[in-house]
Amino acid sequence: MKKNTFIVANLLFITVLISCNEKKLTEVVEVPLPTVQEKVKIGSPDDLKAIEGSFQFEKLPFGYDALIPDFSALTVESHYKNYLYYTNSLNKAVLGTDKENLTIEEVLNKLDINDPIIRNNAGGYYNHSLYFRSIGPKAGGEPKDTLASKIIKDFGSFSNFKTAFKDTATKQFGSGWVWLVVDKTGVLQLSTTQNQDNPLMTYAPVIGFHGTPILGIDLWEHAYFLDYQYKKKNYIDAFFNIVNWEKVNENYKATFKK
Repeated sequence: MKKNTFIVANLLFITVLISCNEKKLTEVVEVPLPTVQEKVKIGSPDDLKAIEGSFQFEKLPFGYDALIPDFSALTVESHYKNYLYYTNSLNKAVLGTDKENLTIEEVLNKLDINDPIIRNNAGGYYNHSLYFRSIGPKAGGEPKDTLASKIIKDFGSFSNFKTAFKDTATKQFGSGWVWLVVDKTGVLQLSTTQNQDNPLMTYAPVIGFHGTPILGIDLWEHAYFLDYQYKKKNYIDAFFNIVNWEKVNENYKATFKK
């Protein structure tokens, strides 16, 4: 009798195990994140100070909680600290080298692609500088002024551009960026890069076109996972609610002066 009970118990265990494995193969089980905001004290952008160096850490012109409900205060704070890390790391890397007195654009244009420390930190610094400069509260909508007409000319309509940008970002695999760039002929194009590369890096692999970025979306998980987990598409949709098109238009106009 004990032997039969043992066999039945083991059969039940195997059945439950198979059932669980089948569920894993057929369903995406969403595990809710803990309410970290209740456990972690959110600071202020003014609390962060960069080390002295050639490249300046740009101050965030809004509070960490200013992008709610699209981005939580914890996400903005942790992402902004990533920017601080790249700033400090770049300043340490160029100290005492021939790149110490160059602009960031000059560093990227003259980059030795086989120098991963300069490559990763210069890219991370430039990319995050542009990212945080181009977003803000009470933003979104559509561009105006010069950029609006340029987008219509090169993409057919703002709706076409938005669809193409979102589709490109959704299909991007792994960590990287999607960019709206002004190519060498002055045409607006979409480009993608891996890791912290960007289209200013002449020798970096770019899907699309090299050129001057005027808008970029960060597709590293640190940019969205706390809020959106595996739902990257929702993050991309939310990004368009915080794009500051006035700043992007300024970025576009600045390319005429180069």
